[in-house]
Amino acid sequence: MTAWLGVVAADHVRRAVALGIAQIGHGQKSGLARMRAGDQLVYYSPRDTLGGAVLQEFTAIGRVAYDTSATPVPLDAVRGDLELTAGPNWGYQLRRGLVELSDADAACLAAATGAPR
Repeated sequence: MTAWLGVVAADHVRRAVALGIAQIGHGQKSGLARMRAGDQLVYYSPRDTLGGAVLQEFTAIGRVAYDTSATPVPLDAVRGDLELTAGPNWGYQLRRGLVELSDADAACLAAATGAPR
């Protein structure tokens, strides 16, 4: 199992969860094509909408074949517990739109959002 972090505006995350789908990269197929059944996908939403209000929350978590039971968690609530945010310029990697998470970070985010691991 691989854990992934998808960087997506919260309104797009809500739409994807409602439809029972995953979406990243503004509809580009390449990121989703890297995922396999059983992989975990965590959504981080820097903004509520594209160009909208700053949000900085982990807004959904699930498996490829989706579990949508996660509760959104503000970045500040888990920032100190994540390997992802340990470096000074950690946010730069989020520009790729899809980032592989360490097992420790995946477990931390699953616990924080109340999603099964």
